Amino acid sequence: MRILVANANTTEAITARCAEAARAAAGPGSAIIPATPRFGAAAISTRAENIVAGHALLELLAEQAGQVDAVVLAVSHDTALEAARQIMPCPVIGMTEAACLVACMAGARFGLVTLGGTETYRELVARHGLSTRLAALEGLPATPQEAVADPARVEAMLEESIARLVAQGADSVILGGAALAGMAARLSAPVPLLDGIACAVKLAEAMVGLALPRPSAGSLAPPQGRKVSGVSPALARLLGAG
Repeated sequence: MRILVANANTTEAITARCAEAARAAAGPGSAIIPATPRFGAAAISTRAENIVAGHALLELLAEQAGQVDAVVLAVSHDTALEAARQIMPCPVIGMTEAACLVACMAGARFGLVTLGGTETYRELVARHGLSTRLAALEGLPATPQEAVADPARVEAMLEESIARLVAQGADSVILGGAALAGMAARLSAPVPLLDGIACAVKLAEAMVGLALPRPSAGSLAPPQGRKVSGVSPALARLLGAG
């Protein structure tokens, strides 16, 4: 099984961290294929950057269409998730959605800690229909680049944040950020810590095993006969334009 771990940021160090976490979680028959987009933000932190990243990510996925068995979106905003599911001929798993779904099986309510602001994560949890299961959110005063350059400092901050989330009723805590991939194993916590990459890889393996048919109707049916311009030839084909 070939699983594409697609970063939506352009920072190669974050791609490498996600690939390492994915390989640690993957079963013996799964090969992890890491990939980084050719353009976009070094680390997504604004709504505008997320839109740009969506285009970059779809072009990246289009280049791999038909060559991989599943896709893990290694971006905690679950950037372009529904669009990717519509155009790709294989399961596509968002790392934060995967962690939220696992959290719902690990306890009644979950917390989420991320780097920077939290409002877009509150909206993301709501979009996944899980607001009533969210106990609390916390944003750390650190950037993804700082998490890569000084992980020990960020890990100390994470442990303090996890304790506060547990005090607010979290039965598990999601580490919300691609730059936080792999950190859960090094942290002490009284509740399960959920790594979005690990959760997404395991769910990707399960989805491939289920062999569900691709929809031919509904909102995620593949596009057909669309007119597009200015995108890569591979993406144009998946958009039904060629």
